[in-house]
Amino acid sequence: MKTKVAGILFIIGSLYYLIAEAISATFFKASLINTYVFHTISELGIPNANSPLFWLMNSAFILIGLTLIFGNFYRLKDYIIKNKTIFYIFTLITSIGVIIVGFIHGGNPLTSGYHTLGAVMAILGGNILLVFISKSMGEFQYYQKITFTLGMIGIIVFWIMFFIMGNDYMPIFERLSVYTLIVWSFITGIYLIREN
Repeated sequence: MKTKVAGILFIIGSLYYLIAEAISATFFKASLINTYVFHTISELGIPNANSPLFWLMNSAFILIGLTLIFGNFYRLKDYIIKNKTIFYIFTLITSIGVIIVGFIHGGNPLTSGYHTLGAVMAILGGNILLVFISKSMGEFQYYQKITFTLGMIGIIVFWIMFFIMGNDYMPIFERLSVYTLIVWSFITGIYLIREN
């Protein structure tokens, strides 16, 4: 039962995030394609006229952070054989980072530094977490290989994004480095339900 509850939560959290982003992007003051290509996820969460559903995007940030804390500490921790301290630390770094992004918006010179810190904690911390998870479980099987691959893709794309911050297409790399964690959450949900 414990495994199934955590699995369902992971699935709900990941789907809510993707749906909330899609709806927020649909109502953003740009075409849907332009929003996904040229506007960052953070822009969807800024409370201004460009993003009338900013609260929906921010709720998705907060929910995925809470999902990660609960799912990892409630059940996934039981699958971690080694590096448990690192697992706990990076779970907190990632979760707190995403929650910071949900509560402290970009675009404000007074708070943008905290928002950026939260984003780095969430994106880089989250993908490092995936790599550690893949290497800290029992046998290196299918789920672990997918987790490792997603983590490495996320880390590589994050660093590409970091060095092209002024590029018009930077939001594409931002999304790719975030989606690795969201996809992992969905896959983890299925994995846990099947393990039940």
